[in-house]
Amino acid sequence: MPAPPENQYVLTLTCPDRKGLVAEVAGFLAGHDCNITSSSQFEDPLTGRFFMRTCFDASDSAMNQGELEAAFSTVGKRLDMDWAMHDRAVKKRLIVMVSKASHCLVDVLHRCQTGILAAEIAAVVSNHPTLKRHADFYEVPFHHLPVTPDNKAEQERKLLRLVEELNVDFVVLARYMQILTADLTEQLQSRIINIHHSWLPSFKGAKPRHQAHARGVKMIGATAHYVTAGLDEGPIIAQGAISVNHSHTPDDLVKLGRDIEASVLANALKAIVEHRVLLNEAKTVVF
Repeated sequence: MPAPPENQYVLTLTCPDRKGLVAEVAGFLAGHDCNITSSSQFEDPLTGRFFMRTCFDASDSAMNQGELEAAFSTVGKRLDMDWAMHDRAVKKRLIVMVSKASHCLVDVLHRCQTGILAAEIAAVVSNHPTLKRHADFYEVPFHHLPVTPDNKAEQERKLLRLVEELNVDFVVLARYMQILTADLTEQLQSRIINIHHSWLPSFKGAKPRHQAHARGVKMIGATAHYVTAGLDEGPIIAQGAISVNHSHTPDDLVKLGRDIEASVLANALKAIVEHRVLLNEAKTVVF
């Protein structure tokens, strides 16, 4: 896929809701010779917060990104905004963490290589050497960090060093079968994404699809969410589900589950790298 043209930006923001916010943003951009190409907004009546994502073209502006950010900071401060301005030509950098299941890893590797997902995989990290061949095929560095109860803290420190050294934006748990410590999730707050089956809190532990089959479930799915200290309780980014019936075996559910996990994770990552996800307390707004 062709790279986005130069001088194309995305402004994302959230702030306490009030009248005139859209006009404030539009007026600022027009006043600096920027052209809005698309814009979405949402006001949450329960939290009283306003959310906005605006794409704009700054080709005619005399200001570069840094100068536009400096100018907008005055608006942001006055209106108590949490905001960011993103250059669409700059790809987000990912570390993908895996254990032994390959379906999500291979899907993300393929999407990034072909440009379907506008991101770069800086490294693959695993607690097993099993999937190194996939990283090698896509010419992505592979780091084997085996985890035991005794070395978990040390291995997480190595991961944090990789995040810093490789200038990584997000860590993606693509079926990484280790529980991260609260210390790590706090240091990478809102920067870790996980994928798992959608039956939680039901059918926890080993072989959840076999447990679900034994209970005669009629639907299976997957959930992608931000990782927090609470296990599988982070804000949800994307979900998907498909219907199943009595004719499906446990192995059928495993295969179908792998397919939907890969799809849902891809949808979540696409929304993230396109700056379409904004946090709203324990939830998300996804434009």
